[in-house]
Amino acid sequence: MINIQREIGVALRMTVVTLFLTGLAYPLALTALAQALFPWRANGSLVTLEGRVVGSELIAQPFKSPAYFQPRPSAAGNDGYDAANSGGSNFGATSQKLRDRVAQDVARLRAENPQAPAAVPIELATTSASGLDPELSPEAARWQAPRVAAARSVPLAQVQGLIEQFLEGRTLGLLGEPRVNVLRLNLALDQRFGSGARHRD
Repeated sequence: MINIQREIGVALRMTVVTLFLTGLAYPLALTALAQALFPWRANGSLVTLEGRVVGSELIAQPFKSPAYFQPRPSAAGNDGYDAANSGGSNFGATSQKLRDRVAQDVARLRAENPQAPAAVPIELATTSASGLDPELSPEAARWQAPRVAAARSVPLAQVQGLIEQFLEGRTLGLLGEPRVNVLRLNLALDQRFGSGARHRD
């Protein structure tokens, strides 16, 4: 009986110590370190405009107006782009529902981008694993440039130049692929060519 009580006492003390270390001390230490070294990233990479938070560099949001670049489609939540319901569609490559949705998206994209090349970049018709991918490949952004330029009545070359200006290379020169952050690019459109808020849904 004494041995059992001693073992229970040891187990309880270890539980308390483990909970303190892993549930309190470790998270607080990491939070303090992150806030000290890179607070902007630690706080969600929030993007502000005139003192107001307009989004995060890490989470896609819908831009349905023709005056803005559109991100990849999203299956996160009922209407997509719901950060609380991050996830893919869970449809397999042989799913007829997936094929039908992609075919509809391709048809819609071609109709909305009549001046773009015939081949639609695959990422504009497929969701990412999270449904919240905030970036596009340079090719997918360039493909949309004629529509954006026409909607804003600005020269195509200027919109294409803005894409190149916001093009990010591979991380450390070798990780990932070149990309463009959609939110940053759309905010730059408003700053360069005037607000496109009247085009928003």
